[in-house]
This record gives sequence, C-alpha cells and structure tokens, in this order.
Amino acid sequence: MATLRQFEYLVTVVDTGSFTRAAELLHVTQPALSHQVRALEKAVGGPLLERLPRAVRPTPMGRAVLPHARAALADAERLRAAARQAAGLAGGELELATVYSVSLGILPPVLRAWRAAHPGVRIRLREFAHTEELRAAMAAGQADVAVGTPPADWEGPIRELGVEEFVLVLPAEDEDAGPAAHRVPLAGLAGRDWVHYAPGNGLADLVDAVCAEAGFRPRAAVRTEQTAAAPLLAAAGLGPALVPANIVPTGFDGLVRRPEPPVRRPLVAYTRTRPDALTAAFVELLARRACLLPDQVARMLSDDEAP
Repeated sequence: MATLRQFEYLVTVVDTGSFTRAAELLHVTQPALSHQVRALEKAVGGPLLERLPRAVRPTPMGRAVLPHARAALADAERLRAAARQAAGLAGGELELATVYSVSLGILPPVLRAWRAAHPGVRIRLREFAHTEELRAAMAAGQADVAVGTPPADWEGPIRELGVEEFVLVLPAEDEDAGPAAHRVPLAGLAGRDWVHYAPGNGLADLVDAVCAEAGFRPRAAVRTEQTAAAPLLAAAGLGPALVPANIVPTGFDGLVRRPEPPVRRPLVAYTRTRPDALTAAFVELLARRACLLPDQVARMLSDDEAP
C-alpha cells in the first residue's frame, strides 16, 4: 500500500527533475529514495518515472498518479494544521452532546461565552431525549464531551458541575401555590391534572418517580415533547408542571414554587478518555459558567426559607 512518504518522494523527484537533488532536499540517501519510489511503483502496478540521461520525467501512469499524490499530501498538511489550531484553541470543531433540557437552560450562556473567547472553534451539538441515550451515544464515540446526569458504570473522566434544582410551575392565580417562600407539597397536587412529558423523555421518568415517592401517579392533562413548552402550558392553566429551574424564561408570568420534598439532580460533564486541550478548555468554562439557578428564578422563589 502506498504511503504519504512515498508520495512525497515522488512529488519531490518530479518537481526537481533529479533523484540527486530530491534526496538532498528530503535529507535521505539516494539509494533509499530510489528504493521507496520502486516500492510505490510496485504498489500501483507500473513505472511512474522515466529515467533519462540528464533528467527524470513522469510516465503516463506517473502523470495520472501525480495529482492524487499532491492532493493526499495537501490533505495531510491540512489535517496537521487543524490539529495544531485545535490544540491552540484557535480553530477546530468540538462535538458536544447533551439532553434537551440542558441544551435549553444551561448551555446557551456557556456557548455564548465560549464563542466570544474562541470564535474560530465550531460547535456541533447533539441532543437526546433521555440520559441513557446520551450515555450510549457518548460511549459510541458520537461526541467529545457529554453534559448530563452522572452516567452509570462510566470509566472515563467525570467533572461535577453542580446540582440542578427543579421547581413547580403553576398558573398565576393557582389556589395551591401559596406565598413565594412557601414550599408546595407534591402530595397536595395528587388530584390535579399535570403537564407531563412525552414517553421516552427522561423528564417523564423523573416526574413519575418523584410523584410515586409522594404517593401518587400523576394524571396527564397533556404530554409535551418540547421541554420549553412545559412551563408555558402550566402557566396557561393546563396543570402543574415540574421543570428544571434554569428553563423558566425571563419575564415568565406564571408562578414558580419549590416542591416539597425538594427535587434535585446532579449534573456532570464526562468524556471517554483524558480530554484534549480543546475539550478540557470547554469543560473548564462550563464548570465556571453553568448557571443552575438563574437570578430571576431565585427572585421568584424568594430567599426566605424560614419555616
């Protein structure tokens, strides 16, 4: 099989018109150069160079092979340049995987800060409905870094980001809401119709689990596949919704309350192997800038936690 080094030898001999001059430029002996050219000719199945008394010129087969050899060398150089840029955080591409709710609530401000600091780095974002789908995709090599809940039995590096808090969203005049500092017992909402998530969405499993712990199974008034729709549907009066605090939009006109008992989940960033410089820089920024409880939601909840 032909190698890049053999292509380099062929191109240099053609460009210089001399084995002697090519050997000097390549810092190899002339016998070694000749041996590699013969090996290339054997690999492609015919002579590539015609050796004249005072020059060397490509044969018809050599002229056919030469553009491909130059293209292969150019591609290799572009690959090396891309790797150098990525290592220096000046360019390249980062493949990021996460679940829908994280891409909606946590990632936008982080990606905005990353873009400002590293405008030459492209981000490819892959989103999944369930944390198990995210873990499987990450294990299959579909991304450089994943952001979600801690993956089970993961052998690669894991960076803790913090604990995400969930809140109850209710219509503005809801009788079960109470004052802002009041925690709403989940068991007290057992008889209500809920804004629920579509089957297959990881948040559907979470809602079912926490309601089961409170002693009931939530009855769905509507199921949505769009995480962002849940607080809006709840504010519109379709029923209470349990949502990550960081997805509540600015200027939200519904009520936001803490559930009792509290609902929280840890979030992490994880990779398969020790991250390269580009991935490590992104994870570090993510750990610094991930906002798990936005200021506007904290104000809606009130800081008064007195019983």
